[in-house]
Formats: sequence, C-alpha cells, structure tokens
Amino acid sequence: MLVPAPRRLALGVGRCQARSTWRVRVESDTPTDTVSLANSARNIEIRQHADADGVARIDPTCDIPAGGYRLTITASDEKRGTSPLRILASDATGVRHALQTLAQLTLQYREIPTLEIEDEPGFPIRALMFDVSRTRVPTMEHLREVINTLARLKMNHLQLYTEHAFAYAGHEDVWRDASPITPDEVRTLDAYARDHGITLVANQNCFGHLARWLKLPKYAHLAETQSDWRFLCWPRSGPFSLCPTDPRSLEFVEGLLDQLLPCFSSDLVNIGCDETYDIEFGRSKDEVTRLGRHVVYAKFVNSVAQAVLDRGRRPMFWADIALSRPEAFEMLPKELIALAWGYEDDSPFARWCETICSHGREAWICPGTSSWRSIAGRTTERRANIANAARGGVRHGAGGFLVCDWGDTGHHQQWPITLNALAQAAHAAWNPERADNVDREAVSMHILGDKSLRLADLLDTLGDADLVLRETCGDLARAPSGPSIGTRLRNQSAIFLDLLTPDSMWRDTGAIEHWVHAVEVVRRVAREVPSEIPTLISDELAHTLAFAEFAAERGLRRRTASDSDRPTLAAVWTDRLHALEREHTRLWHLRSRPGGLTESCSHFETMRRNLGLSAPDATPATHVP
Repeated sequence: MLVPAPRRLALGVGRCQARSTWRVRVESDTPTDTVSLANSARNIEIRQHADADGVARIDPTCDIPAGGYRLTITASDEKRGTSPLRILASDATGVRHALQTLAQLTLQYREIPTLEIEDEPGFPIRALMFDVSRTRVPTMEHLREVINTLARLKMNHLQLYTEHAFAYAGHEDVWRDASPITPDEVRTLDAYARDHGITLVANQNCFGHLARWLKLPKYAHLAETQSDWRFLCWPRSGPFSLCPTDPRSLEFVEGLLDQLLPCFSSDLVNIGCDETYDIEFGRSKDEVTRLGRHVVYAKFVNSVAQAVLDRGRRPMFWADIALSRPEAFEMLPKELIALAWGYEDDSPFARWCETICSHGREAWICPGTSSWRSIAGRTTERRANIANAARGGVRHGAGGFLVCDWGDTGHHQQWPITLNALAQAAHAAWNPERADNVDREAVSMHILGDKSLRLADLLDTLGDADLVLRETCGDLARAPSGPSIGTRLRNQSAIFLDLLTPDSMWRDTGAIEHWVHAVEVVRRVAREVPSEIPTLISDELAHTLAFAEFAAERGLRRRTASDSDRPTLAAVWTDRLHALEREHTRLWHLRSRPGGLTESCSHFETMRRNLGLSAPDATPATHVP
C-alpha cells in the first residue's frame, strides 16, 4: 500500500526486519544537502559513516531519470553483516523520494517483504495551489503540516493563492481584519519548505479578483467599473478587476511585487489574471471597441509579466481568457507559463495544452480537488477531472501539474476532504498512466491516519451522496430571472447550493427519491466512520457529516413539507444550523487564523434567511428525521 503508487514493483523471497529508525549512509561524489534528506520522511537518520542500515548512492551517470530511484530491500543477514537497504538515484531528489517510500513501507510492516522498486515522476512539477484568500488563512502550524503532507506525497511545489491576505506595508486597510501572512512568516515558511524538498512560489492576483481592494475609497480609482456587469451569465455589480488602460494600475501592481517577491527564494511568480469578464463594461469600453477585448487584456497582462521579468523572476498566469482567443498568446512574453485550469470531467486539457504549445509557450495543467462549495466534495467529478488532466497533460508535454483547492463561499470544506482529494492528485501527477487507480487503502493509512484502511472509500462514497442531484439540478445555479441553464450542476454540489437558495425557489428541482437517497447515503457513512483516527480529523469529519445530513434533509423537506409545517421546520432547522455554526467556529481556530471567520459565518446567516428566520431560536428544537 503506497501513495503515490510506484510504477514498477517486484517482490522477492523473504523478509527484512523494519527499523524504528533507518540509518542511511549517503554516498555522492558531489556535495549533498543532507539536511533536506534528513527531513524527507519520518524515522530516517542520515549518516556519513559506515555504521548504517543501508546505502543511498547518488550517481548522475546512472540510467535513472531525474527524481527517480531504485529501492532494493533484501532479507536481513546479521551473520554476514550486510545492509538490507540499497538506494540508487541520479540526484538527491530521487533519494528523497526513495526515503519517503521506505517510510510508508515501515509504517505498514514489521517485516518488510524483500522487493525492488523502480520509480520516477510523471511530471517534473507536482504542485498544490492552496487558497488563503477566501476567508480562511491557515496558521503557521497548519501550513507546516501542509508542507509535510506534500513531502510525503512526493509533491514539490506549493502556491498560496493571495488576493489580500499578505501583509503589504501601506495597505493595512485591505488586510487588517484578515490575519494575513507576514513577510517574515513567508521567509520562515520558504526555508521550511526548501528543507522538505518543496518550492514555495509567490502568488498574487494582479488583474481580476481584487474586489476587496477596489471597493475601498483608497483604491476605487483603479477599478474597471463600480457598476453592473456580467460574470458569464450571472449579473454582478461593483468592482472586480483593475482598469487595464489606466497606467496607475500597473504602478499599483509593481508596488505589490516589490514587497512580495523578495520574500521568496523561487524565481517563479503566479500573477493570476483570470476571469476578467468585467473588462469592457467600464472605463476600458472605448479601447475594447477599438482594439478588441483580448487585445486590451493581453496588453495589460504583458505589462505585468514584463514587470516580473524585469525583477529577475519568471511569471505564470491563469490562461482561461487567452485560451478563449488564442491569438492573445502572441502578445505575451515567451517566458510566461500558461496555467490551463478546469474543474469538470469534460475539461479539454489535451486541447488546451496543444493550443498553448503551438504558440511556443510552456503549459501546466490545473485540475481541482472539487472540495469547495460542496461540504463533502464531488467524488466522481474529481476523479475524472484529475485523471483527465494527468493523461492529457503528460501526452502533450505539460511542464507541471498544479491541483487547485479553492475556498469559494466561505471555505466551508474541512481539511480531510481536501486531504483525500490531494492524495489522488499526487498519485496522478506521479503516475499519470494510472491516474484513476489510486490505492484507497494507502490513502487511508498514510494520509488520513486510519488503521482500518476504510476512510478514503467512505469519503469517496460521501462525496457522491448527491451525485444524481448534481447531474439533474443545474437550474439551482441559474439567476432568478434567467432562463434554464441545463441539467448539469457544475463547480458545486446540490446539497450545498440548495442551502443558499431561498425556500420559495426551485422546489421542483431534483426528484424526491434522489433527495431521499442523499440523506440515506450520508447517514450510512456516518454509521461506518472508523473510531481509531486522529482526533482532529475525527471532529472535522463529524462536523462534515452533520452539515451534509442537515443540507440533504433540508433539501428533501422543503420539497415535501406542507405550507402549514414550514414555520415549525424553519425553527428546527435554524436551531440546528446555529449548532453547525458553533462547531464550524470551534474547528476554524484549530487550523486557521481568526481573520475571515466572521465573513465565513455570514454564509450561515444567508442559510438562516433562506429558511425564513434571521436569527437562531434560543430554545433547543427536536431533531427532524
């Protein structure tokens, strides 16, 4: 049971006694960072002398690809005094990966079967983009835990998505209530990541998604619009993007970069620039009419990318707008890495990679964890999305695999939901030919801390409790006055979105038997959750299950209850929702900073309002079966 699963494993005859601490001697003809190797995995001690349980040889001339390794474990022979462990790699990174595999073998065996593993990564960059701007900013302790997890999963790149959650000097009004990550914390985290084989990369959205800035009087003059516009088919109002035709917008971005970039040792920078749909609805309208929206967009992205290049770094950007008009790539620097993102099973990663590469640019593929706006995730969509991205990317020369974990609508998904998805993504990035065949028992043991080996499967079952509803309830996402948008619900789960829908709307959306099924699946999973799992994960799963059960029940009963029953039901549900909010608040403080919690909890107020009551009932109510 290994995650990610190795490409080739051959079992031998006999067994080797596992060590509580493996003492490994590193042999290399060139200087080697033994500190990083020592941090590679639990129960590993790096030695420079003969007294060791095994030898790790770094030989740049061997036929093993970069980052790959050959791990050989032979039967113990105390009489002959031979070392049972042999590692061969062409670089120190390969040794690190071998040691991570050894740590997983040691966790599951007292006596390890003799074996030989030959393994190497499918993508040179295997990365996580972690949203720290949609209310939830992790504590330093949790960020270190994230890095430790990435190392165990053989991932090597981390981005913390930032809109306003970095403590820029002179911009305190934007981040004062967000508990931001400070420059000193970034430097500390950067060093910690390097010591664990992870590259921490600067990430600052530099065009769109800047409403938190632009709604303040100090920055309002930089906005494209303060009025109405359309985000695809949904009406929006207020600021979102910088005005691309105002020179002060670039000056503003350069000021942010000058503070942010020196905190990172990596030369990569994600400048964002996604979803700028408000361009042409405001101050740039005349220029868009004259040149075209894609030209106005590309000119500003080019200027931001050039600002990064002028500072000795290499930029990357979200490529959704450019992919809609591929000629825009010709107006962008050759060095700019294009991040092709999509979060559904039909996202055309192969075609996107072909388009990007045909314009001479490096492409990365960016699937998602399918955790946000869902409570319990979306298992089927996640599996297909990640596997599709891995296969399409590796076949068409993508340079990196970046899985995204967003926090839209208050970042209500709990960490175990993300962990479960992250494990599949790590496996797919390492072993793309078997991307949809992750070992669920290995995920349970090594990532979720479950000795029963059942938790990952249960979480996958939970994530599909409302699968049929997701396939038939697309109208839950349409604007109140808009036309039907079809049957498929995207980028969110039905039970979560239904909580954000007023009781009077879309009651006929979704067959009753499908809502009944969702309730039954959640309850069945709740009965089967293993008891011997880490306490915090156990508490987070209990909250997830209570939240999912409430959401599914509310969806069912608001479609079946009589009008006379609704006031009583609303009171009962409001009381239960208040209890969920209290637990959400308690758990928040265990992994996240206090800033953003009030905003996250504001979504509970929306849910209460949709029940018909604006405040929680002070009197405990009876559970609604």
